[in-house]
Amino acid sequence: SSFIYLLTRKMNSLRNLPLACLIIFIMQGCKEESYSEKNGPNHISQGQTYDLKLDETLLKVELAATPKDRERGLMFRKSIGPKEGMLFVFKNGTKQRFWMKNTRIPLDIGYFSSNGSLSEIHKAKPYDLSGVPSRSRDIKFVLELNAGAYKKLGIRIGSRLDLKTIAQILNRKGLNPRDFNLSE
Repeated sequence: SSFIYLLTRKMNSLRNLPLACLIIFIMQGCKEESYSEKNGPNHISQGQTYDLKLDETLLKVELAATPKDRERGLMFRKSIGPKEGMLFVFKNGTKQRFWMKNTRIPLDIGYFSSNGSLSEIHKAKPYDLSGVPSRSRDIKFVLELNAGAYKKLGIRIGSRLDLKTIAQILNRKGLNPRDFNLSE
């Protein structure tokens, strides 16, 4: 930025170098905060949401199927609604590990097999970088909901996602369901 250039030009002596570094460091912190506030909505509904049934429970989910969307996840969100979440979709069933980098909301992480069946539910604490690994090696879908939501909504191990609906959601988002080994 031109401000940094002018600042470093005026502070050309070594005695002012620590001050220049401190100012640049502070500005980078402000830049990150403004990024997170601008791009981190207070509520999930800022992103495109889709209706998804999990057994008989209707949820509103945001889709994370691209590497960029999956990397971002629910970072910087302040809250999500009681029946809202984020659905992560992968091409194949594999072992998964989710972490809570920059995630403020306590979550339940549901790991689903390739056939859409809920295999595991794990608690995840805000900002925890240790990761929540799946035990199964066949996890193709991951659904993040508010902490305790699976229990409150009566969603149990064995509950099933509608794979046809997920294929339609991928299609509506402009993605080819076949790239995820799904068909409409």
